[in-house]
Amino acid sequence: METWDPAAVRARLREAAAGDPSRRRFGSNTHRYELRPPLPEPEIRSFETGHGIALPPEYRSFVAQVGDGPAGPAHGLMPLTTPRPEVVEDEAVDDEWAEDRRPGRLAAPFPLTEPASGRIGTGADSLTRGTLLLAEQGCGTFLRLVLNGPHTGEIWLFDPDWAGFVPAHPGFHAWYTGWLTTL
Repeated sequence: METWDPAAVRARLREAAAGDPSRRRFGSNTHRYELRPPLPEPEIRSFETGHGIALPPEYRSFVAQVGDGPAGPAHGLMPLTTPRPEVVEDEAVDDEWAEDRRPGRLAAPFPLTEPASGRIGTGADSLTRGTLLLAEQGCGTFLRLVLNGPHTGEIWLFDPDWAGFVPAHPGFHAWYTGWLTTL
């Protein structure tokens, strides 16, 4: 597993913010290149226990060592434990975030063994069980972290109107650090 250098991540975010004072880069007006403090270990453990899951190690170490969002790909990372209405005002995102916190939803088996390409339509809710909302891309498109099964730790793109529910990246660390290098 890759490790995090929290000071380097924060330094890169400060550089990116300084280079984009008008926040023209996609998503920067939402996440503002800012990170919330890391979550204390007891809070992470309580979340895992309460939902009957173990977070994938790359993501878990990020929220424990670097921060609990929002600076990140797309419109920024969603927080693990506390909604951030001061940053995300989109009702669809708030509903999606809250939906993930329903009892048993995160611990449910991830139902896909292969991508579901194309328009999904009805039944979209059942496809996202066993995944955690990471970020919103816009227009009802979300990036989700698979929490269990053979795809654990992968990031999948959920676009029910066009792309379907398809793998987007094999792991959180490379996905996030890849985003940092494009800033």
